[in-house]
Amino acid sequence: MKSTTPSSGENFDYNKSREYIKSKVRSIPNWPIEGVIFRDITTLLQDPKAFKAICSIFYNRYAKQKVDKIVGIDARGFLFGSVLAYELDIGFIPIRKKGKLPYNTISESYTLEYGEETVEIHEDAIERGDRVVIIDDLMATGGTMAASAALVEKLSGDILECAFVIELPDLKGREKMGDCNLFAIIEFEGE
Repeated sequence: MKSTTPSSGENFDYNKSREYIKSKVRSIPNWPIEGVIFRDITTLLQDPKAFKAICSIFYNRYAKQKVDKIVGIDARGFLFGSVLAYELDIGFIPIRKKGKLPYNTISESYTLEYGEETVEIHEDAIERGDRVVIIDDLMATGGTMAASAALVEKLSGDILECAFVIELPDLKGREKMGDCNLFAIIEFEGE
């Protein structure tokens, strides 16, 4: 299968790509609430160079590893996870918010500042021992990723890594992830 993403080669500069990606994230102060700086990735999707750079970084990271499935978290994890699964020629598995998947599911709930949320996966989406990478756009407090990792583990999948475009380290999401390997393309200090 011919790759549509400029994923490798001598012209790919990892550090310059990271800098470019970071420069294209729109930061919106005081949204959705006072005191929060929202990191908007829609600008990354609108910019083909930034979007390709993200896809290339993920591809280069996992192309030589034996990965069986990519799991993407609802909804922005679908954008990057599905491209990566396509490039690696492997299956893509969606983790969705409760009530969005049509077949039998298992679920995992987690707490938010303002309540509780539940995510689900089809009960037959992952086979015992499947080597899985979980992808999302951003890790803040880590609740969604921790719940998603718990779902993969319930299905006896082997999580190679949880990956993000953006990590907000000040929100300490890594603390919820135990010994799971984590990878973020870029980080933003502060909330």
